[in-house]
Amino acid sequence: MKKYTYIVAIAVSVLVASCGKEKAEVQVDNSPAVTVQVNKIAGSGNGQFLSFSGKIQSANSADLSTRMMGYVTKASVNVGDKVQKGQLLVSINNAELQARSSQVSAGIAEANAAFVSAQKNYKRFQNLFADNSATQKELDDVTANYEMAKARLESAKQMKNEVNSQFAYTNITAPFAGVITSKNVEAGDMANPGQTLISVEAPGDFEVMATVPETEISEIKKGVEVDVFVQALGKTLRGTVKEISSSARNSGGQYLLKVSLGKTDASILSGMFATVQFPIERRNTTEMVLIPKTAIVTKGQLSGVYTVSESGTAILRWLRLGRTFGEDVEVLSGLSADESYIVSADGKLYNGVKITEPGTSSQEKGVK
Repeated sequence: MKKYTYIVAIAVSVLVASCGKEKAEVQVDNSPAVTVQVNKIAGSGNGQFLSFSGKIQSANSADLSTRMMGYVTKASVNVGDKVQKGQLLVSINNAELQARSSQVSAGIAEANAAFVSAQKNYKRFQNLFADNSATQKELDDVTANYEMAKARLESAKQMKNEVNSQFAYTNITAPFAGVITSKNVEAGDMANPGQTLISVEAPGDFEVMATVPETEISEIKKGVEVDVFVQALGKTLRGTVKEISSSARNSGGQYLLKVSLGKTDASILSGMFATVQFPIERRNTTEMVLIPKTAIVTKGQLSGVYTVSESGTAILRWLRLGRTFGEDVEVLSGLSADESYIVSADGKLYNGVKITEPGTSSQEKGVK
């Protein structure tokens, strides 16, 4: 029995030793280190620009609608077509308006006949009164009848003008030479009052609509020249601030401003996003911490940056960001001066991944 007990004890010891060795081997991380580029934070106080996002739009654009309800009989243009000022774009059935116009014309003819008759009577009684052949009351009655006939004729003419003005809403024409940017109706559709039927823009004259927070709006002046970076084209254009809103009541606390773009050969289009850079000196920026926007990691509503731990691994640190200065973002909290952060990596970064800088091994990084 003692012999069997001794053999079992030896077997258990060997098994435990092998399991412990296997467990130790599993804990060894043999994954390759990710090569990264690291920058060191430094306080900055010599920046020259504030940047705000905006969108390019045509300086001269119009959304055309109608005050009349009716079926569209003709929609003769398509998106992208070039049109001239006064060119017919959309026609709406105006049979009811035509009938009303005929009625008004008949009313004008009737009022004009009554006016001519009243005018003749008025002149005749003026002569009779001058010869003492008519009384003052008779002249007054004829004069009143003449004035009423004259007023009825003028009323009928003004009604004709009103009907004619409504014909303009059944024949939608281009208010200026431009390009069709949207078309919301086709022949046979029902056009409703206030509905946008056609949108047209004048090409070659663009502006940027940008929003500025209240902390910076007082530093921006009308007429200042700015740089406008068009992201889709990768080009920087020159512009001039031409309008600055004095109220943020209807814009969510953001002040709207317009930047007029100068003549350029760049193929800019309405709706392109742009970044407007204002030449404004930063205030109280001796302790400002700036990092490039390319280093920022976003997850939902959170923004952070990967830093380097003492053991040579990447650690994601969440930040509170402030204003944008060109391609840099102000860090309000989460990083301080003289700290290092990862700018770029040759592989996927995550918490705990081993990292190494070019020319430095991960072991050296960890010792360092």
